Amino acid sequence: MQSFKNLKIDRNFVIFLAAVTLLVGIVLLPEPAALQRDGLSIPLTMGGKACLAVMAFAVTLWVTEAVSFAVTSLLVVLLLPILQLSTYPEVVRAGFGSPIITFFIGVLILSSAFTRSGLGTRLVYQILNQVGTRTDLVLLGFLVSGAVVSAWITDMAAAAILLPIGVGLLSDVGMRPGKSNFGRAIMIAAAFGPLIGGIATPAGNGANLVAIAQLRQLVQIDVSFTLWMAYGVPAALFMLPICWRLLLWLFPPEVENLPITQDDIRRRLETLGSLQPNELRTLLVFAVVISTWILTPMLSAWTGGKIALPIEAVALAGGLSLFMPGMRVLTWKEAEGDVNWGGIMLIVAGLSLGLVVFETGAARWLAWVLLGEITLVPALIQPFVIVLAVAGLHLLFSSNTVTASIIMPILVALALDLGTDVWSIAVPAAFASSLAFILVSEGPTTIIPYSAGYFTIKEMAKAGVLMTLFAAVCVAASVALNVWLGS
Repeated sequence: MQSFKNLKIDRNFVIFLAAVTLLVGIVLLPEPAALQRDGLSIPLTMGGKACLAVMAFAVTLWVTEAVSFAVTSLLVVLLLPILQLSTYPEVVRAGFGSPIITFFIGVLILSSAFTRSGLGTRLVYQILNQVGTRTDLVLLGFLVSGAVVSAWITDMAAAAILLPIGVGLLSDVGMRPGKSNFGRAIMIAAAFGPLIGGIATPAGNGANLVAIAQLRQLVQIDVSFTLWMAYGVPAALFMLPICWRLLLWLFPPEVENLPITQDDIRRRLETLGSLQPNELRTLLVFAVVISTWILTPMLSAWTGGKIALPIEAVALAGGLSLFMPGMRVLTWKEAEGDVNWGGIMLIVAGLSLGLVVFETGAARWLAWVLLGEITLVPALIQPFVIVLAVAGLHLLFSSNTVTASIIMPILVALALDLGTDVWSIAVPAAFASSLAFILVSEGPTTIIPYSAGYFTIKEMAKAGVLMTLFAAVCVAASVALNVWLGS
């Protein structure tokens, strides 16, 4: 046992040394010749090269987890000023100073309350109560539950809510891990549903927040809650029935009806009793926060900009209200344990690195190296190609936030060079950063259901590859729909 521990330490030390060697090696490389594309000269400056070195260092450690995500993220904050790519105050301001950080904290606190109050469990049982005990409809209920919940709290929290309900249901009807097709479908749905719902609103995933923050930071585009939903909700709605039919096709349930009755589900709801005070408080806060997010653009337009509540401030106010006397749902200790502080550090590093990658020209150079041929693709098909390209990158980066942090500056730079609408290029990439369907290791939203043992990595990958292709079509259709409605 001791030798195994030492081996692990040695492995991580070797990987860390390799990451440092990669950093130094790229910095010391001579400046390459400028790319020549479509009559443009696209150089990679020494500063841009150093920025790519920091990116390579960070991605190596993020992918291998030789050093924790949070520590690597803070190393990035230190390396950028050390290599004179920016000043330390500017790096800190770009990361910690972004309003998106407070948005993420507020959403995570709301997620904690949603789970701890029991409101999430009640909502899922209410949906199952409506769909009945036919296995195909129960599967649809699970997908819809995950998507609905994940639209308003983080997809990871939605998966965590679904896991015990799914395992309890399968256990009650005698469907054992690794031996039940219905069990495979339900548990994969417990991951895919939250992933799909996570793109519907900005609150669904940390990668969404990175995309919004970088668009604001790099090209001063403010993406409102409703603008995001105009693209995200149709894409999610297109995906849900496709995912449902796909899982039924790949994992046909061994029985048509579950050996439990509608009365069994009703009894579970009765066991929960009427809405408890903490559930009522949480529901009230959610209703106010969501209504404010949606109505703020209209209020701003009606008042000529005099009433414009930042979505970040609304999220933080909603989260903090849950600690107030008379409204208390959480203690700070509970929230502190539930909030993913490492995820916040990851967003900080992503914002800091994204700004420097863009300002040094490294993003522009990478954009033409990786996606320069996209100019040959018809505009309507470009979102499909972008989703597939980002999905491929996601297999390497194993984190929604890391993927969004790296890809967004690249696509913004490309859109500016092509003279196309930045948002229409960026939105497919933002969605694809969250849609990690293929590998279990791509994020906690898939790891949580996998831990129950009902499906294998290969089984999820088989469903995930097909779902990624369908997701690319759905995102392209959503972009096309918005273009058509706007024309």
